[in-house]
Amino acid sequence: MSVEIKLPELGENIESAQVTSVLVKVGDRVEKEQVIVEIETDKAVIEVPSEIEGIVEKVLIKDGDNVAIGATLIIIDSSKGSEKESTPPAAQEATQDVAEAKAEEIVKIPEVKVSGEKQILELVIPDLGEGIDKADITQVFVKIGDEVKIDQAILEMETDKATLELPSEYSGTIVELLIEAGGKAEVGKVYMKIETSENPVMDEVPTLEPVQKAVVETAKQETPGTSSATSNPPKLALYNMPGKIAPAAPTIRRFARQIGVDINEVNGSGPQGRISMDDVKAFSKSLHKQYKEASASGLGLNIAKENLPDFSKFGNTRIEEMSNVRRKTAEHLSYAWATVPQVTQFDKADITGLEITRKKFSKIAEKESGNKLTITAILLKIVALALKKFPQFNASIDMDNKQIIYKDYFNVGVAVDTERGLIVPVLRNVDKKSIFEISDELGEIALKARNRKIGLDDLQGGNFTISNLGGLGGTSFTPIVNTPEVAILGVSRGSFEPRYENGEFVPKLMLPLSLTYDHRIIDGADAVRFIRWISSALEEPLMIAMNN
Repeated sequence: MSVEIKLPELGENIESAQVTSVLVKVGDRVEKEQVIVEIETDKAVIEVPSEIEGIVEKVLIKDGDNVAIGATLIIIDSSKGSEKESTPPAAQEATQDVAEAKAEEIVKIPEVKVSGEKQILELVIPDLGEGIDKADITQVFVKIGDEVKIDQAILEMETDKATLELPSEYSGTIVELLIEAGGKAEVGKVYMKIETSENPVMDEVPTLEPVQKAVVETAKQETPGTSSATSNPPKLALYNMPGKIAPAAPTIRRFARQIGVDINEVNGSGPQGRISMDDVKAFSKSLHKQYKEASASGLGLNIAKENLPDFSKFGNTRIEEMSNVRRKTAEHLSYAWATVPQVTQFDKADITGLEITRKKFSKIAEKESGNKLTITAILLKIVALALKKFPQFNASIDMDNKQIIYKDYFNVGVAVDTERGLIVPVLRNVDKKSIFEISDELGEIALKARNRKIGLDDLQGGNFTISNLGGLGGTSFTPIVNTPEVAILGVSRGSFEPRYENGEFVPKLMLPLSLTYDHRIIDGADAVRFIRWISSALEEPLMIAMNN
């Protein structure tokens, strides 16, 4: 039995990943839980294990490929009894394909009837989605002289988002092939010519109701060991439209499922409403367009895109692809900047006394654990205490439902500069840990981030972020809120300044602080109180000790 190993869900807002290493080849035997592929997202390097044991039958990806969530990576031929007790995702999809095929057979969705004189028609590569203008040809299933039926898969292509089969739009005889496996297919280009009859006619599609039960029962029989809890839900997706099944071939249904489209919501452009691959893609594209327009309308934005000039006419240029981390950072911060009304409040804290205390205890901490006691570790503890006192800073906004989500846990992220770009690992339950525990954990997680060993769990669940650039320099900056959080604290380099005290000027070590906040939930007065509370805590080390 052939089982597809697919790219699993990798976390919130992660839609694709880059293949860094394919660790098996065709013919290799793999064990259950053996790592077979290593991938990299914009946040971490992740190992993908095999769900079963068996022989590698087909490898559909290579080093450097960008693959979408749910895309098939490797196909494994498993021996009998080696599968999991529960049906794996690939088997569930196979079960659904069986149900759909049976549904088509039972309800007898009619094939196209053709009449009239023979003619030679050109098949062109259809629109593959927004931003995709070409694809790699992985397989050609037909040759010159072959007879094909409508909706028969004749070509397999791979884009940077998915692998998909292209069905024939007509029944007829292949008379010319203009592509081959391993080549490139450009959208709109002719790839095949077929001799067929004209004037396709389709009979009316009958209702589904009499055969719904038969379809589900057949699928159960053909997939031993599948419980009703796992087998019924996929089939029910076929019947979202009361009274009839959408007129589409199994290959079209599978493609719609892969890109998250409900086939029953698609209007077919073919005879009697038959749904083609183009119809599914057009429907998906319209959904994306509606989402973008709705988002822009909700923000009151009407931003026209400006094309870049040809920089090469001014001098030599060099072009590099964005790394996954840089690309995701650009997308996330652009979204945050466009959707959050942000204000930055500045302040300075006198850390003269704190710095003396920090250096004293830092030597002790370094001897015991090897990690120094840093100002960031101290700030993590202070911020956790501040979030308890000011709960609106420990919240998120749900604008769709006009709600504020307050959190009773205190996880704080710390921006870490790596050679791949900025990432924000999260320290959990900071309020329950001592400063020394926080210092040790901070050192470990920062090292993991720089060595690319950070896990997805380490990057999720943050309520507030600290960005400390004091080690690099600068007097102040305005950090951008890391949505869905509502505030972020920027820290710049401390410096000695003259302060008037007891009738004379004395040198004081002042630490610049920048608090950027979401003005939808936090008012300016609250922001001042919050940053002043943090400043006061830094200026009074005893306050921190009492709360430890």
